[in-house]
Amino acid sequence: MSIEQSITEGVERLGIPLPDGSVERLAAYLALLERWNRAYNLTAVRDPDTMVIRHLLDSLSILPWIKGSCVLDVGSGAGLPGIPLAVARPGLAFSLLDSNGKRTRFLTQAVAELQLMNIEVVRSRVEDYQPASPFNSVVSRAFATLADLLASAGRLCAPDGRLLAMKGVFPDDELARLPPGYILVGVYPLHVPNLEAERCLVHLTPAPPSRD
Repeated sequence: MSIEQSITEGVERLGIPLPDGSVERLAAYLALLERWNRAYNLTAVRDPDTMVIRHLLDSLSILPWIKGSCVLDVGSGAGLPGIPLAVARPGLAFSLLDSNGKRTRFLTQAVAELQLMNIEVVRSRVEDYQPASPFNSVVSRAFATLADLLASAGRLCAPDGRLLAMKGVFPDDELARLPPGYILVGVYPLHVPNLEAERCLVHLTPAPPSRD
């Protein structure tokens, strides 16, 4: 089975409709990532078929929870989940934030080659990032603990926005250490086709200001 066929089958099993040309763009992204990986070690996953499952489908699995027109991918790394989400939703504006130069160089190259006009690449530490306005959805994948995410990136979420943290097993310990000022909306199991490992999505929102 070709990579494009694997992507098509996986996306169909996720039940997520994609715009025309998306599968080809996603396949081109993986090919570029595989090429850069040889020199820059952007991801530990090397096998293209495994990349489809653990990178593309895993990223796309959170698409139903993305809300609003402006999305921030915190600690984007190799562009996950930001690039697959941006391919799937060209009408939304995505900012990919990472402090590492080799990663942001790859992201910039990927955005140019794939002609992803809805992506802005930002090289900055999360703590130093000062966007013009807060984001409707702030997403993270394999980015520290929930407490660390909220401490560094919580301020980047709009008051009525959502913070979406991708996790493996249910993060009981992290949830027990949530700082004040945020409400846990839910923890949702993610069903990634052909992935045996457990995945879940933690959905948080800023608490409304106290009226006292």
